[in-house]
Amino acid sequence: MSQLIVGLHAGYHDSSAVVFEDYTFKAAVQLERLTRIKGDASKFPYDCIEEVLSIVGAKHSDVGAVAISRMYFPNEVFKRRWWWRANRAYIRRKTVRGLATEIRTSRARAPEEVIDSRKALQFVRLPEAQAIHFYDHHEAHALPALFYTDWDCALLVTADGAGDNISYSHRHFKDGKLHIVYGGEDTWHTRLPPGGMAHLYQAVTGALGFRENRHEGKITGLAAFGRPVLYDEIVSHFWVDDEGLIRSKFPRTKTLFNYIRRVAPQVKREDAAASVQKVVEDLMLTSARRLLERYPARKLGLAGGLFANVKLNQLLAEKLPIDEIFVFPPMGDEGLPVGGVLAYLLRRDGMVQWLKERRRLENVYLGRDYDSEIDGALRATPGVRQVKTVLPAEEAARRIAAGEIGAIYTGRMEYGPRALGARSILASPQNRETHEKLNERLDRTEFMPFAPVVAAEHAAEIFEISNVNSYACRFMTIACKVREPWRNRIPAVVHVDGTARPQVVTRELNPLYYDILAVHGRLTGVPVLVNTSFNVHEEPIVNAPAECVQALIDGRIDFLVTRQAIYECDTDTDAIAKRTLRVRADGNQLSSIHRSKIKIGVGIGESERYPLSGESRRRPLRHPHEAGRARSQHGP
Repeated sequence: MSQLIVGLHAGYHDSSAVVFEDYTFKAAVQLERLTRIKGDASKFPYDCIEEVLSIVGAKHSDVGAVAISRMYFPNEVFKRRWWWRANRAYIRRKTVRGLATEIRTSRARAPEEVIDSRKALQFVRLPEAQAIHFYDHHEAHALPALFYTDWDCALLVTADGAGDNISYSHRHFKDGKLHIVYGGEDTWHTRLPPGGMAHLYQAVTGALGFRENRHEGKITGLAAFGRPVLYDEIVSHFWVDDEGLIRSKFPRTKTLFNYIRRVAPQVKREDAAASVQKVVEDLMLTSARRLLERYPARKLGLAGGLFANVKLNQLLAEKLPIDEIFVFPPMGDEGLPVGGVLAYLLRRDGMVQWLKERRRLENVYLGRDYDSEIDGALRATPGVRQVKTVLPAEEAARRIAAGEIGAIYTGRMEYGPRALGARSILASPQNRETHEKLNERLDRTEFMPFAPVVAAEHAAEIFEISNVNSYACRFMTIACKVREPWRNRIPAVVHVDGTARPQVVTRELNPLYYDILAVHGRLTGVPVLVNTSFNVHEEPIVNAPAECVQALIDGRIDFLVTRQAIYECDTDTDAIAKRTLRVRADGNQLSSIHRSKIKIGVGIGESERYPLSGESRRRPLRHPHEAGRARSQHGP
């Protein structure tokens, strides 16, 4: 009999939940998509549990097992060991304790030595589950990068700010065995080594006036405009040891942050970004080379927040002697519950059975499907009209070719940071002006590139896509060069360095999305579209119909296409666009959406300097049960 398994992560950022039926991935949602707060971790993700169970039509009592990160739990969930008695005065000042911290300070050999499993199940409101697994952070990052492949030999590398006392892990898979090179149980009782690459990236993000744990992607985009003038200065503080582990001379992570806050403002911000990008690329490349020398493999699996950096991933794919690279699409902490469930299944069934169950990842359309509601919500909205057309894909492609900006809302929402055609904004890539128009409409930063989508049959003709990077390109997790003859034909999606971050699609996975792309190719001779996430700057990707309709009313897009029809605003609805929207869909009141338009930073090359205290830009610790919580273990 199959088992329903819920995976959970509730950390410093990107809380989420997933549900599996044994090895079949059934549903997933990030808390931000429900609360509309980007990267939200302001509360325990009970709402996510309700959402994923509702998607699969299950009840709490149907859940057989829970996999959960070593997060913060209320004091009463922990066992009263001698350490608690010795420190009871200190404990009374705390309402919660971190499980990873408890394991380290008490030198426990298993989480169950310090936490009461039954009380933990009661805390997560799944008391009828028969089992709970407190998964290791970096193991949970690593396992999906292997499970969703058919490889027989691979190197698995994870990297992020920190989780369970480390910033990296290295694993080697060969002959049906998974060997932990670094990042296993031997690190549970150690303190976090300072100077991780993700912390370096986080530090420069804050030093340049952006928001840490949020805008690291802006640094990647900005770096292409600069020169690495601080490279020698910064890289001198790091080295790679013989085992391939990156080390630093900083005694504490705080020292690294203070150092970057001091040196980064001495140069133009694009030069500071370029310097850190090159440091990260060179050190990670050296690390991977040394690991491959000691643990030979032709396949490379990556996960963890650092590998949201598509330029880093491109460099590794191009410079390493490998045959294929795969980056788990929800590579950040939002993807941890997947690895947590896979870790539970590995312990439940053993490696032989676990390996037999492996499969390639087809898609990440794992959220709720609102196809039965969206058209009713649009038709019920004053000022929105349905366009008369028999073939929505044909009309959408014609409008895009004519210069309009549209959005597609179809099927189940994407899981992870990328919009992949279920909740995407689409535009023509043929004019550079499209870039400026999108930035203005969506309140986005002027130097950030927009990504292209291309059909699989045209991908290698336009982009430098090969067997090495094609799997990663399906999920938009890697950059590659745009072939020279196409750079002037699709300028809206070509970054200043001649690269792009393409998504490769087939009709089987998303017929409406593919058909719009195909018709646009027939009309213009350009089988490429701009694909950017359906959201305004600083908001999560749209989820429910109300958010989608609001974007249309606000004039963020010219039209919206669903599986049934195309919708646009009447020409005399300026007044409607200025007021808060409330619509009813299938009898459910959908809440109004209030936007905060945040402008951060200045133009490229401008000489303004930024306040360096960083405190005003750091994300507040918003867990209501986390009073007094120290700096999180979980990195970007």
